[in-house]
Amino acid sequence: MNKQKQRVCTCGGRVLYSEAAAVHARPALIERRGLFSHDSSPFVIRFFECNGIRCSATDEGNGIGVSASRARLISLTSLRHGKLVAYKLADIGEGIREVTVKEWFVKPGDKVSQFDNICEVQSDKASVTITSRYDGVVKKLHYDIEQSCLVGDALVDIELETNHDPTENESEKKSQAQDEEPKKLDVAERSIGKVLTTPAVRKIARENKVDLVKVQATGRDGRVLKEDILAYLGQVGRAESNEEPPKPEVARPSEKKYAKHMWKSMTQSLTIPHFVYSDEYDVSKLVKLRAELKEAFANESLSLSYMPFFLKAVSQALQRYPELNAWIDEKNEGVDIRKEHNISLAMDTPGGLVVPNIKNVQDLSILEIAKELNRLQALGKKASIPLADLTAGTFSLSNIGIVGGTYTKPVILSPQVVIGALGKIQRLPRFDEQDNVVAVNILSVSWAADHRVVDGVTMAKFSQLWKHYVENPSHLLVGL
Repeated sequence: MNKQKQRVCTCGGRVLYSEAAAVHARPALIERRGLFSHDSSPFVIRFFECNGIRCSATDEGNGIGVSASRARLISLTSLRHGKLVAYKLADIGEGIREVTVKEWFVKPGDKVSQFDNICEVQSDKASVTITSRYDGVVKKLHYDIEQSCLVGDALVDIELETNHDPTENESEKKSQAQDEEPKKLDVAERSIGKVLTTPAVRKIARENKVDLVKVQATGRDGRVLKEDILAYLGQVGRAESNEEPPKPEVARPSEKKYAKHMWKSMTQSLTIPHFVYSDEYDVSKLVKLRAELKEAFANESLSLSYMPFFLKAVSQALQRYPELNAWIDEKNEGVDIRKEHNISLAMDTPGGLVVPNIKNVQDLSILEIAKELNRLQALGKKASIPLADLTAGTFSLSNIGIVGGTYTKPVILSPQVVIGALGKIQRLPRFDEQDNVVAVNILSVSWAADHRVVDGVTMAKFSQLWKHYVENPSHLLVGL
């Protein structure tokens, strides 16, 4: 049994203490978060929980032994009050390893409590608000707006709240001040490892053809700052003064929220071997049916487009060809067929292109699909689609018809294996069965598939089945 040091609660209760856990021997005497003292050194219990049973611990040497059956251990941090801690970006899931800081809700000097908003970050999937885990004072922001941050890197420095005596506070502040003094690293020392700096500084160095290894760093932990680059340029005669040189006239960069992450995801998608299958569909019956249903949907405060019918037709066709509703498994060179039909929709928003999905379309009616579509469109206009709606898509549709397009070569959204691009519906002349020229409504569609796992015959058969449903929309209502 591990030994645990005894602590004495300020309320008089006995506490079993270790860096990993603590047990209070007198239930209901302290709250969920409280101070414990020992040798004038306060400690903080981040989460407190008691099972309501008086502790039966017995003294063993310098500590106290506890029976696991009689007491419940809880998480405890040994961080002292007043200590400066680096609050790191935690793993936010979905394989996200890098984010961009979009907005700070705090500044140095601000007091924060647990669960207060710290900042908003943007990944290639969604926006996430980061909240504080500590009570204390913000001392430093490690990133500027639009800078990239990796999972595990420090976002802010927070000084924990303190009840130390003034002399102890002063000594700690001095120690912290010394720690924060810029550390200059010798060039020879830094040439051994990777140069620490920000993407913005790397860009300046690249534009001026500067080897970062040769630049003397003055930032914390040997980080190269923008001022270091400018100083280096001045030393080699490429700048006339210590002031920042005038920037060349350039076009204003895009301010769209998702632009940077679209660059990354599309670059990855273009490594997929695409093939495209295109066809035309007579949707005259669908045009008529939609016109008849629009008023009924308007009574439900819903806008009815053609998309709910297209989505349901995709789901019905996937019942016959489930291998198209899949994720590529590059590691094992195969596919993971998905049971749920989470159909993604490429959507143009003020923040850029985003691809949310409607979950479990196979279980939804046309009305229910329309409700979900209206909800996503409303969120998209505010560029506030949550992460849950942006993940786990299994098949994609892109409506290029709303901007006047007919045919295109759509790009597959990895790890999916198929995407369909829907063109605009055109009123065109065609021959009927009696060879008479008639006006019909023609929809053009381009299907793109991953040729590693989907063959042309399967894609063509799927397209023909989808054609049957959109040309005979009443069949979509069977069983609903």
